Amino acid sequence: MIQSPKQSKQRLLGYARVSTEDQFHDAQLIELNAAGCATIYEEHGSGASRARPVLAKLLREIETGEVLVVVRLDRLARSVSHLLQVIEQLEDKGAHFRSLSDPIDTSTPQGMFSLQVLGAVAQLERALISERTKAGIKAAKARGKLPGNPGFRELQPDALVKASRARERSHLADLTTTMPSWLPVVQRMRPDHPWEDVVRNLNRENGQKWSVDRLRRSVRRLVREGLADPGLVRPARRRLPEDRLMSLITGIANANPDLTLRDIAAQLEAMYERTPRGSATWTASSVKHLLDRAKKLGLITQ
Repeated sequence: MIQSPKQSKQRLLGYARVSTEDQFHDAQLIELNAAGCATIYEEHGSGASRARPVLAKLLREIETGEVLVVVRLDRLARSVSHLLQVIEQLEDKGAHFRSLSDPIDTSTPQGMFSLQVLGAVAQLERALISERTKAGIKAAKARGKLPGNPGFRELQPDALVKASRARERSHLADLTTTMPSWLPVVQRMRPDHPWEDVVRNLNRENGQKWSVDRLRRSVRRLVREGLADPGLVRPARRRLPEDRLMSLITGIANANPDLTLRDIAAQLEAMYERTPRGSATWTASSVKHLLDRAKKLGLITQ
C-alpha cells in the first residue's frame, strides 16, 4: 500500500500483550514490525488483569502525532470502556490509535466513526449490566438471601485477605491508568515543593480533586512498584529564609521596575514560593514588607 505524505511522517509505536500460555507471541511482533512500528512495547499479563504498567509507560511517553498500533483490540483493552479510556488519553496528547485487524484508525474519519459506534455499544453495555445487577439483587432479596460475599459479611479471615488483595490490585490498575494525567506534575515539583503545593497545583490547573494524604499514598505505591522515582517521596526541601526571599523579590523588581506589588506576588505564587510565614498566597503587603527591607539595605537599584 502506498502511504500518503501525511501518513508516512507518522511514527508508529506498537503494543503487544502476551500471557504465559500465549502460543502466538511472535505473530504479534511480526505483524507490528511489518506495519512499520519504530518501537514495540511488550506487556506480559492476562487479559483479565487491570494492571498494565507497560501500557501506562507507553501512554506517558507517546508524543503528539505518533500512533499507538495493536494487532487486535483484545491485545490492548479489557473492555470497550477501557479502550475508550485509553483512546481519550491518546487524544489528550494529540496522538492516534490504530488496530491492524479492526476498522479503527483515529487519524481517519472512517476510524473515528467506528469508534463512535463502539462508544454507543459501551454505553448500552453499562446500562444492561446495571439492569442485570439490580434484577439479581432484587431476586436474591426475594429468596431471603443477602447480596455479596457471605465470607466477607461473616468476617472470615480468608475472605478478608482476598478482598484486600483484590482492592490493592484494583487500586494499582487505576493508578497506572490515570497517572499520565497527574504524575508529570508531581515529577516537576517534588521534592522541591511540599505536598500541599503539589496538590494545590493539581486541583487548580488540572481540575482534579486530590488530598495530600491520597496523593502521597499514591506516589509511594508507584515507587514500591518501581513505576516512579524514589526521590519523589523524599522530604521537601526547607523553605527559603526571609533574607533569601527578599533577595529573590529584589531580583524580580530590578529586572522589571514596572511590575506592581501584585504582579510580583503573582510571579512568586507561580514559582510555588511561600511567604516567610509559610503561606502559599502572597499579598501586596507581604511583598512590600520585603521590598522595604531591600530598599533600606540599598538592594533596589531604581
